[in-house]
Amino acid sequence: MKLAYWMYAGPAHIGTLRVASSFKNVHAIMHAPLGDDYFNVMRSMLERERNFTPVTTSVVDRNVLARGSQEKVVDNITRKDAEEHPDLIVLTPTCTSSILQEDLHNFVERAQLEAKGDIMLADVNHYRFNELQAADRTLQQIVQYYIEKARKKGELPEGKTEKPSVNIIGGSTLGFHNQHDCTELKRLMADLGIEVNTVIPEGASVYDIKKMPRAWFNLAPYRELGLMAASYLEAEFGIPCVDITPMGVVETARCIRKIQQVINAQGADVDYEEFINEQTLHVSQAAWFSRSIDCQNLTGKKAVVFGDNTHAAAMTKILAREMGIHVVWAGTYCKYDADWFREQVSEYCDEVLITEDHGAIGDAIARVEPSAIFGTQMERHVGKRLDIPCGVIAAPIHIQNFPLGYKPFMGYEGTNQIADLVYNSFTLGMEDHLLEIFGGHDTKEVITKGISAGSDLNWTKDGLAELNKIPGFVRGKVKRNTEKFARDRGFKDINVEVLYAAKESVGA
Repeated sequence: MKLAYWMYAGPAHIGTLRVASSFKNVHAIMHAPLGDDYFNVMRSMLERERNFTPVTTSVVDRNVLARGSQEKVVDNITRKDAEEHPDLIVLTPTCTSSILQEDLHNFVERAQLEAKGDIMLADVNHYRFNELQAADRTLQQIVQYYIEKARKKGELPEGKTEKPSVNIIGGSTLGFHNQHDCTELKRLMADLGIEVNTVIPEGASVYDIKKMPRAWFNLAPYRELGLMAASYLEAEFGIPCVDITPMGVVETARCIRKIQQVINAQGADVDYEEFINEQTLHVSQAAWFSRSIDCQNLTGKKAVVFGDNTHAAAMTKILAREMGIHVVWAGTYCKYDADWFREQVSEYCDEVLITEDHGAIGDAIARVEPSAIFGTQMERHVGKRLDIPCGVIAAPIHIQNFPLGYKPFMGYEGTNQIADLVYNSFTLGMEDHLLEIFGGHDTKEVITKGISAGSDLNWTKDGLAELNKIPGFVRGKVKRNTEKFARDRGFKDINVEVLYAAKESVGA
């Protein structure tokens, strides 16, 4: 296990708790020591909801360790069942409590004897899987549990819906703009004349799951969450899955054409080409904007992209294919799904990076000095240190990325949001020059640390004073070149003489 103060994807139990707390009237019991119980604080801080997060911690302490956990865990489950009357209680350990190697299946069986609601164990390997993988597995387990339960009771509905219908799978709490995306996808389906059969898991009841086999197809727009549940439904009921993420003009059209193909193969007779054309020309401003003189100013500018697979791949394609921006490198922290990512983005960028090391990503950004960054909250911090603007496109994210206003990233309205984000993420035209004239840059302190945490260089007072005289729009580059010069020659302190020597070495 690797301890880190910054992680792109959290531990497995966070993924399980995200799925459990996305459903209505589902409660989670977290078997964990104090310190692993930060999910409630994190979710209540980020998600703007009035209800309390339905997660209870069954605390592992020295008293519990002395006599065993079973009695306390079973008591907590039955107590919450009596107090909250949930439809389902999900029990999950954490990495720490998994060390105890307890028989949690037995805990669940014991509690089920007394509880009125359903109880299940999130059966996830907490050492092999991260937050995203665990969320995907937990959702699949819950779907399978209720499908099999309905089948045993003879409650599975027969046949498909009369009209074409869809299960939208994958939107969850703490997801990047997931609720807004879900709203936009519902509107898109309505425009296409497709009924929404279920939306899983966000806002759904577990009793909605038994209706899922009636859908004509599943839409799983997120690579990280929903594919395992969709694969299970395809294997059990032959429900085809559309897994094209409708982000950007091109991919949204491709997703709609795939939906057309899937439902026409089941007896429908639809042609969505006129709809795609109308939406592209008149609803999505992105198609027009990308050909405008404003957007042409971005042509050839350098950018880097980093995030989860879904958003990093989609943004790379949008930048390169739709807006003419040069993507120097694109990367993802989803190492477990690296082959898919490489296949998706290789032709749209110069280099592909697959890593969970935020320090390596910071150094890679500093190395290529892009005009803009499109990444996570971590890359936004890097951009601030390097004075490079950053548009946040993927989790991990800050509270500012849970907007009160309507900001989907998917569908045709999403194309407008993305076009705005891209355009506003670049420093354009006279902006830097005007800041220089009116003293904007002179008010900034020069950052003296390197991007890598191990930087040991020190800028002296006269060195900083001279560096501050350099125009703001090139100051960051001069600073990094000087630090590289000093590091190559073993200098620990950077004074005005070292700065001049570095300038001379590059012929400045």
